Amino acid sequence: MGLGGTVLSWLRSFLEGRSQMVKLGDACSDPWPLSCGVPQGSILSPMLFNIYMKPLGEVIRSFGVGCHLYADDAQLYYSFPPNSKEASRVLDGCLAAVSIWMRRNKLKINPDKTEVLLVDRNPDRGIGWQPVLDGVTLPLKPQVRSLGVLLDSLLTLEAQASAVSGRAFAQLRLVRQLRPYLVKADLAGVVHALVTSRLDYCNALYVGLPLKTARKFQLVQRAAARMLTGAPYREKSTLLFKELHWLPFTFRAQFKVQVLTYKALNGLGPSYLRDRISVYEPTRSVIWRGPARDPTCIASAVGGDTRQGLLCGGPPTLEHPPQGSQTGPYIGSLQKELEDLAVPMCLPRLIGNLQHQVP
Repeated sequence: MGLGGTVLSWLRSFLEGRSQMVKLGDACSDPWPLSCGVPQGSILSPMLFNIYMKPLGEVIRSFGVGCHLYADDAQLYYSFPPNSKEASRVLDGCLAAVSIWMRRNKLKINPDKTEVLLVDRNPDRGIGWQPVLDGVTLPLKPQVRSLGVLLDSLLTLEAQASAVSGRAFAQLRLVRQLRPYLVKADLAGVVHALVTSRLDYCNALYVGLPLKTARKFQLVQRAAARMLTGAPYREKSTLLFKELHWLPFTFRAQFKVQVLTYKALNGLGPSYLRDRISVYEPTRSVIWRGPARDPTCIASAVGGDTRQGLLCGGPPTLEHPPQGSQTGPYIGSLQKELEDLAVPMCLPRLIGNLQHQVP
C-alpha cells in the first residue's frame, strides 16, 4: 500500500496488540487476545472509514450525479429539466450501481432511512416515476433533514425556522427557572450554550430569508436578551443587544458569511470553499446616481449557477471610497460605526482587507 513511518505505526497500533477482559464486581478475567474487530472510539476510525468509502463517490459521479458524504450518510444531487426522460435512467442506474458497490464491499444500505426530495417551483407535479433502491421504492417527501436542517421542496426554510425557534423557546423556558440562582455572567453562558447555539447552527443559510421567516429567530433572540437583562417587554431590543454585545440575528448571519468569505479568499479556510467563490466583474459600465462607487460582487457559484438571492452571499468590496472622503477617515469612520454596533473583535481583519482594496 506504500505506507510507512508514522502512518504505518498508527495502523499497526490500531489493529495489533489488542486484548479484552471481563470484569464482574471485584473479579476480573485473564486478558484474551483479539484476532478480529477494531477498537471503538478511536480517532483513526473516521479517517479510515472515509478512505474506505472514497470509491463510492467516484461511482456516483461517474453517472453525472453530485454527492456529499458525511460519516455513514450519503447525499446525492441531480439536476434535470421537467419531463426529462433521461433523469429516470440516470438515477435508477446510479442507485443500482450504489447497491452493487455496497454488497461487494460488505456494507448494507438501509432503504427505509433513505428519503427523496424534489426541489421545484411546482413540486406537486412530481417527477413521473419513483426511484428504486435495493428493490425498495423510494417515495417523495415534502421535507427532509440534512445534517439537522429541515429542507422543503421550495427551499423556504420555514419548517426549519419553526422547528429551531420552538426548541429554542422550550430551552429558554427551562433556563428562566435558573435565573434566581445564577449570576448574570453564568446565566449568559447557559443561554449561549442552550439557546443562541441553536440559532447560530448553519445560520449562513438564513441570509436573505423573508422578514416573516427571520422574525421567528429574532423573537427568540429578543426574549433571551430581555431575560438576561431583566428589561420589560416594551424595551427596545437594539439597546439590549448593545448592552450584551450581541449582533441582531440577521446581521449575525451576514457577519458569519463575510468571515467565511474573507477566510476563503485569504487562504485561512478550507480549499473547497475557495473553489466555490468567483469574483464577478461587470461586462459593461454601471451608472450610479449616488456617490461614485464601483462594486465588485463576490458570488458563490454552485453547479455553474449564480442566481442572485439564492447563491450570492459574499460581501461587496468598494473599489472607490465615497466622494469627498479619504481612505483613512473613511475606514476609520466605518470601523467606529461597527464598534458602536457591538460587532465582535474579529471584524477588524475584514476592515483591514477592505483598506487594502480601497485605493
